[in-house]
Amino acid sequence: MRKVSRRLTALGAFFVLAVGLAACGSGVPGNSVADVAGNPISTQAFNHWMFVAAKSQSAQNPTAPVIVPNDPPQFDHCVAQVRRQIPALAKTATKQLRSDCKQLFTSLSSQVMDFLIKGYWYQAEAARDHIKVTNAQVERAFNKAKQQQFPNGAGFQTFLTQTGQTLNDILFRFRINQIYQKLLARHTHSVTAAAIQAYYKNHQSQFGTPETRDIRIVLAKTSARANAAKKALQSGKSWNTVVNKYSIDPTSKKTGGLLVGVVRGQQDAALDKAAFAAPLNQLIGPVRGQFGYYVFEVTKITQSTQQSLAQATPLIRQTLVGQQQTNAQNAITATARKHWLSQTKCRAEYAMNDCSGYTAPKAPTGATR
Repeated sequence: MRKVSRRLTALGAFFVLAVGLAACGSGVPGNSVADVAGNPISTQAFNHWMFVAAKSQSAQNPTAPVIVPNDPPQFDHCVAQVRRQIPALAKTATKQLRSDCKQLFTSLSSQVMDFLIKGYWYQAEAARDHIKVTNAQVERAFNKAKQQQFPNGAGFQTFLTQTGQTLNDILFRFRINQIYQKLLARHTHSVTAAAIQAYYKNHQSQFGTPETRDIRIVLAKTSARANAAKKALQSGKSWNTVVNKYSIDPTSKKTGGLLVGVVRGQQDAALDKAAFAAPLNQLIGPVRGQFGYYVFEVTKITQSTQQSLAQATPLIRQTLVGQQQTNAQNAITATARKHWLSQTKCRAEYAMNDCSGYTAPKAPTGATR
């Protein structure tokens, strides 16, 4: 598996487009990769967005070569260019390189298909819900964003060239985003004061810190040994000396018996109860616990803190809005899938999760890492 990962990493920087696949697949026109409720996604459109996706991928590695169009299912162009431009893979078996090229193609192809199919689904959902987005609304949103990113207009054409997109591509993205935002609005509502108060009440521990105590302990095997340790401490012996002689706890022995920042419920139940009831700087014990007999002293108490509802409100509001957004996104996808998955037909070479009847390939067995 490590060898496969290294090969795919080396290949991943310069993936390519797919052209010239044979027309097949039930219910899909010959010049299309998919059909959504009678609306075809043309091979030309798919190839264009594959180009955009590949440009985006290669932008992450500017030194990677620009590759020519690919030719599945054999991927001969991909294999040839890998041999020319990645010396470390030049002697790799052709069968293996074809498999790697196919794996990368499938990954990028699935991303593009998901983008295009979801775009159709969201438009269809908007029509079902009588949601309208006008050209004027799209243009206003686009012009606002363009003004913010390219205040003087300079650089926009360069941006298009670098990303492989056209103005119509950008407008299409803005249209889908406008539709998606309106669909989200159908599933979200204002966060009320009552909801914030209820969240605060049920999650108070998130908005404060518990009391902590620093405790020095000697854990002795018997009551007699614990009493001997206590007398030694009372006579002026140091904790390090007494702990080294009497304690059977290997962890606290390394720190002279000191446990720092202990929170209620962390220690042996008997020690926990006694220590959190004890006053500061008073030698106490022996206390019989699960593991032996404790002699201890609380050396520091840090009081608990708690934010008020008013202090916690901004974070709670942000949390609840985020939860709403996630729930709304999941609801939109689930509803769109329910309405349109059965009407989304894809050619076999492009099949993925958003295609009717798709079954994910089984992972290879017997692979070792």
